[in-house]
Amino acid sequence: MRPALFDSSLYISALRRGSDAALGLRRLAPDAPVWLSSVVLEELYAGARDRDRHVVERLERDFDRAKRILVPNLSDWAQAGKVLARLAIKYGYEQIGQGRLTNDALIAMSAGRLGIRVITANERDFSRLAEFRTFQWQVTTV
Repeated sequence: MRPALFDSSLYISALRRGSDAALGLRRLAPDAPVWLSSVVLEELYAGARDRDRHVVERLERDFDRAKRILVPNLSDWAQAGKVLARLAIKYGYEQIGQGRLTNDALIAMSAGRLGIRVITANERDFSRLAEFRTFQWQVTTV
């Protein structure tokens, strides 16, 4: 089974429903090795309420122990910039729009490099990114 990575949209949705739901996302990819993007981790820490911080810390600890934290490399950053530039031309994005997509582009580029499937609730942004760079992704809800 192709490895999977959950986008922050799924973790955030699950955290809003309770910390057990966030830890139970595994059911969305039952047979796949699951990875955590360092970009997703940053987004989760930046938005975590005090009561949810322990869940994010546990995710970090567990994925780090399993050696399954995906960190964008130089090529991923460069590809993200190129894709964002092409998106800006096609869709008329301003700097703000590109900035909003930067994290999703980094997630998509790094996952694509390793053949990891991105599972997200954010269909609009990932479908646009997929127009300019091939990577495996699927839309789901929690």
